[in-house]
Amino acid sequence: MSGPDTLALAYLIAAVLFILGLQGLTHPKSARRGNLYAMAGMVLAIGATFADPAVQSYSFILAGIVVGGTIGTVIALRIRMTAMPQLVALLHSFVGLCAVLVAIGTYLNYDQAGTLAWIVLLELSAGTFVGAITFTGSLVAFGKLQGLVPPKPLIFTGRHVINITLVLIMLGFGADFLLNGHLDSLLVIAVVALLLGV
Repeated sequence: MSGPDTLALAYLIAAVLFILGLQGLTHPKSARRGNLYAMAGMVLAIGATFADPAVQSYSFILAGIVVGGTIGTVIALRIRMTAMPQLVALLHSFVGLCAVLVAIGTYLNYDQAGTLAWIVLLELSAGTFVGAITFTGSLVAFGKLQGLVPPKPLIFTGRHVINITLVLIMLGFGADFLLNGHLDSLLVIAVVALLLGV
């Protein structure tokens, strides 16, 4: 019951539930339903992780649940409703950072096991890019909502040239990562995406 196909299906359903949860949180009337979808997705993802035969020790998973649950409960009880947008932006930045760390960790894990298929390298580079740009972009959003960063966008001469240069650098190192699987290229993708998120 915990074969690779079953686990992949469980993770896919969990991801869909997370997306539905985020969609539900876009409006007050659907927020309760969105929370239920997100909770169901998390329960399914945790259950699938526990059922994975590759997991040898559950201590780190349980510690993460306890620590994360405790921090989340404290924040939920203390946060003012008017500060929810800032909290969501801050938590969203953590999601982006996690995506980057998971991609790099997955690369290191697979790299020890042998060569990686190009599709895996593509997934890792895309996950790293999206996660890194989400991390800094969400931090900027948090700073603006909290009044720590000026609300006006940063506009300076030559910004388009800089952005195009960064994109070209990222595409070049992305191609190198897909063709050769160099960790340095993945790290450059992460750094460039972090800069683009600002």
